Parts: sequence; structure tokens; C-alpha cells
Amino acid sequence: MSDELVRYSVADGIAEIFLDRGPVNALSLELIDSLLDKLGKARQDDAVRAVVISSAHKVFCAGLDLDIIRGKGGLDAKRFLEKLYFALNDIQYRLGKPSIAAIDGAARAGGMTIAISCDMIIAGEGATFGYPEIDVGLIPALHFVQLPRLVGKHQAFGPLFLGEPFDAQIAFRMGLVSEVVEKGVALARARHLAERFKEKSPVVMKLGRDAFMRALDADYRRAIENAAETLALVATTEDCQEGLSAFVEKRKPRYSGR
Repeated sequence: MSDELVRYSVADGIAEIFLDRGPVNALSLELIDSLLDKLGKARQDDAVRAVVISSAHKVFCAGLDLDIIRGKGGLDAKRFLEKLYFALNDIQYRLGKPSIAAIDGAARAGGMTIAISCDMIIAGEGATFGYPEIDVGLIPALHFVQLPRLVGKHQAFGPLFLGEPFDAQIAFRMGLVSEVVEKGVALARARHLAERFKEKSPVVMKLGRDAFMRALDADYRRAIENAAETLALVATTEDCQEGLSAFVEKRKPRYSGR
């Protein structure tokens, strides 16, 4: 495991996790493993009362490293998704303490997955969000489940199927982010909220958050499994591989419908 890909520290009851795979924190299997490891540490540490996730770089996270899927089969995609979709969801589900994403740069694709897994998202005015998968022959499968639950069907469809980025104010109006703050202060605001959460009873927080997560769960896992199967299937199509190659080669894709 490459621990330098994700920085972890604990001070005064608050765990801070920083994605650190510059320049854009492209998601590799190693980065996801390291992130899961750090969240596991925070979960097991009774001294940790809240968790903040942010970036060591200007970009929060640009999404997955395309080498994970480009030229690979559906099983390779599914192995990655089992970590990014299932394992990340499970560790956040059982975290037992609040988690806050602090975003001041761009969050895209898999970066959105990490952000939305948190209990709150604090966005700076300079933050932007988006699901560009459709433009490289992929689908943001997990977010077919997550985004409509957060913002509703009609708000979700455009971002998911147009692939166009949107700013922090639009994200706030949609109901995607918790708060919008001045550019450059999202981390400070997240730290302030973590301090306030830290003042609450840890046992009441854990029991209450567990109940909150169960209330939201419903058939979530079954829907996620269906989304992962669909994305694994999409990864085997000629159009997916063409879209990924076109992106890397900086040209317009030539889709064949196969």
C-alpha cells in the first residue's frame, strides 16, 4: 500500500484525511486502498470524534485513473468498483462519527463518489462538480442511485447524461452540497464543524448516526450492485474503449454503437 497517496493525521479528536496523488488525485486501486485504510483507522480510534476529507492539491479529485478500465475487461472494472462503491460505502456506513468533505477545487466522477460518501460537503466558491463519464464512453453508475436520492430525478438527469460541470452555487441549489463558503475557506469551515460535532456525546452520536444511516439505506446496496454490474458491462463495449482512447489521445471519439 502506498501510504503517501493519502495523508492521515489526528489532533484534538479530529482526523484529517488528505488525498495526495498529484496533480489531480486520479483514483488508483492503491489510492482507494489507502483511503479505506485511513477511514478504518478513524473508525477504530475512540479518540477520533469527527473526520474531515480534503485534498493536498488544487483539484479535489478528477476521478479514476483511466488505465484501470482502458484496454481491460469487465472483471477489472468490477474489482475497482467493489472498492470504490461497496467498500467505501460500507466503511462510511459504519464509521460511527461524522465525516465532512471540504472541497475548494474540482470534483469529478469518482471524486464525486468520495465526496457524496461523506455526511456533509462544504464547498468553496471555487469548487466545481461534474460527471464527465458519458463523454468518454462510460456511465456514472453509482450516481444513478445516489444523485436522484439526493436531488430528485429531474435535477439529476442533466448532470449525469450531459456530463457538463457545474459550480458550487448550482450544487447548493440542487441540494448536493451542505454549504457554500468563500473560496479557500472550505477546509477551515469543515474543521469548525468537526469541532462542534466533537462536543457532542460520542455514544449518542454513534447510536444516532447509525440509526440515521439505517433510515437512509432501504434497498441501497442492491441498487449499487445493479449499477456496478451495468458499468462492468459498459466497460466491455467497443464504444467505451473508443471513448477512453479518444480522451487520452485528445481527439473526438468515433462511436460505432457497439
